[in-house]
Amino acid sequence: MINRSLFENTATAFALKSDSELERAYFLFKMISSQPLVRIGTAATNFALKANLPVEGLIRSTVFDHFCGGVNEEDCLNVIDKLYTKGVSSVLDYSVEGKEVEEEFDNAVKKILKIIQFCDDREAMPIVVFKPTGFGRFLLYQKKTEGKELTLNEKEEWQRIVDRYDAVCKLAKEKDVEVLIDAEESWMQDAADDLVEEMMRKYNNEKPIVYNTLQCYRWDRLDYLKALHERGKSEGFKIGMKIVRGAYMEKERKRAEEKGYDSPICENKKATDDTFNNTLQYILENLNDLAVFIGTHNELSCYLAMELMEKYGIEKEDNYVWFGQLYGMSDHISYNLAAEGYNVAKYIPFGPVKDVMPYLIRRAEENTSVAGQTNRELTLLNTERKRRKL
Repeated sequence: MINRSLFENTATAFALKSDSELERAYFLFKMISSQPLVRIGTAATNFALKANLPVEGLIRSTVFDHFCGGVNEEDCLNVIDKLYTKGVSSVLDYSVEGKEVEEEFDNAVKKILKIIQFCDDREAMPIVVFKPTGFGRFLLYQKKTEGKELTLNEKEEWQRIVDRYDAVCKLAKEKDVEVLIDAEESWMQDAADDLVEEMMRKYNNEKPIVYNTLQCYRWDRLDYLKALHERGKSEGFKIGMKIVRGAYMEKERKRAEEKGYDSPICENKKATDDTFNNTLQYILENLNDLAVFIGTHNELSCYLAMELMEKYGIEKEDNYVWFGQLYGMSDHISYNLAAEGYNVAKYIPFGPVKDVMPYLIRRAEENTSVAGQTNRELTLLNTERKRRKL
């Protein structure tokens, strides 16, 4: 039987936090719980960074150190080693966003290749991740998705994107490191899906190395997975899939309304939860061909995964099933799952403070919009503060 109060254990959840780190976390989530404060803080931070005011030290010692591992890979080692003492692995996430030139795309590939080499002799780092738009222009993915004819220059540009994916997936296969490729907006996603499938066909013959991402707030994703599964079975390749609820909901709905097409987003939260849980169940029922990285901060979905694993006789440490949460969030899920023997990884963003700020601001805004998430963090942190008599 699954212990349904597992995630209440704050002693395990916050064992790695010193008293001062616990107090900092409580202060941060208290700030994030206030929408006006997040808005003011975001505007002030953006202004200070653009004006080159000396605020990086302050950002570094507060929000950055809570949600990020460091400014470069070496800087993250302390965090990676610390997490692994509790059985939690690390996925280094180079969180520099919004680059649009070829030189930056080439730099991103070099960075990921370096991380794969970095993972090679570290048990604590079995997985890497990148975003499609880290390797190529959004508008080119969009044009491919829309089925428009590419110019000669664009065809050459697309081939460079294919080569970047291939270089990363090839090295990952050689080093036995799994590659998670994030999902982005629906109007560019088909091109990314097709390219990731091409990589699966090439590198997932023995086992899943290359993973795509399903955003389950899209109502069409389970059907997409089932069709992909059929192709995998008939052509002899395995499917790796990260499942998440999704990150672009407001933008998706707004664009669908503006352009007059049916929204790709589920009609409500319950429909999204159902899609996520049904997708999870489908994968766990077909674990011979499919592997899953369960990217969620939702406790009920984690309990469901544990119950389904027990039902289908899936070992806790089966490498085809991983749980993942973001660094600095949902420690009550990550560390309690790891203590029970499940495969757990934290996404650890890193990069120069200034370049990672868009990521951090998005995190703050997302937490503000999901009030239950922030309140849950605050309640658990407060329970632990009382337990420690702080």
